[in-house]
Amino acid sequence: MDEAARERFDRFVDAGAGPLYIVTVADGGQRYGCLVGFASQTSIEPPRFMVCISVANATYRHVQEARRLAVHQVPADRPDLAELFGGTTADEGVDKFERCRWTAARDGLPLLDDCPTRMIGAVVDRHQLGDHEGFLLRPVRVDADPARAPLRAADAPPIRPGHPA
Repeated sequence: MDEAARERFDRFVDAGAGPLYIVTVADGGQRYGCLVGFASQTSIEPPRFMVCISVANATYRHVQEARRLAVHQVPADRPDLAELFGGTTADEGVDKFERCRWTAARDGLPLLDDCPTRMIGAVVDRHQLGDHEGFLLRPVRVDADPARAPLRAADAPPIRPGHPA
């Protein structure tokens, strides 16, 4: 794709950019999480949701065998959480969970206390999608706080990724 076409594509994608999400997982007694920019409902019946995680991301290595993932909608008033989970990496020894409030679900899955709109999803399929892998989820538990607007990608402060794409 030439530079002009790429710029047009980026504007097209940016115009429809939706909420930002943080995906968390437990693996071997440890907690991992990352900011996700690519996520969408994929089916009405049965209900399905896909989150796409960069294969360069430290969290990616820990979701490979996961049966369940937690997907948190970042609230508009918490861009700091987007920065924490998008701008730092476990590869550099950062424990993101020491820097935020969280609670463990029964199976140890970390749930972010300051992201009350969230879903626990069972992984039903995986799809290689270029430099990301898509995880198709079946909702197991969904919590929503309609009073908390989501942080949209277009409204988020610039975040320097913890990893290159």
